[in-house]
Amino acid sequence: MARTATDILKEAILLERRGKAFYSTVAEKSDSESAKKIFEMMADEEDAHIRFLSEQFKHYENHHEFLSPEGVEEPAEDEVALRVLSDQMKKEINAASFEAAAISAAIDFEDRAVKIYASRAEEAIDPNEKALYQMLAKWEMGHQKMLHELNEELKADIWNDNSFWPF
Repeated sequence: MARTATDILKEAILLERRGKAFYSTVAEKSDSESAKKIFEMMADEEDAHIRFLSEQFKHYENHHEFLSPEGVEEPAEDEVALRVLSDQMKKEINAASFEAAAISAAIDFEDRAVKIYASRAEEAIDPNEKALYQMLAKWEMGHQKMLHELNEELKADIWNDNSFWPF
């Protein structure tokens, strides 16, 4: 059964709400100040995505067309802040910690979001809908890339710290 534009928007909003709830909970429970800041920042970004998608949903329901996402951008300073904080976080946590497990779970969230958004961007006929989902996929790919890099560095650290290398 083909999913409608409304179905996809509802799924996207739900996905972003779950991401926000997850990131907020991790931030609240983390003992690492930098991890707390990273997850708070990611929760804030998910909240911005929720507002943006909700606006799209409301407009689509009333007018049966998508708003142009032109001019809407993910804050560039967040990316720089995340890089700085992730370096700090690596010093504060280890690869077997609660925060590391949360990073792994967050990667799954971001992977799913990228897959949904990229798929819908390919299927979309409406140019504004296509642009919307391409933009969302790009935003989530940024989160995904940062989390993957952080996860890989944490894994490498634990291998080195525990002398897991066979040579």
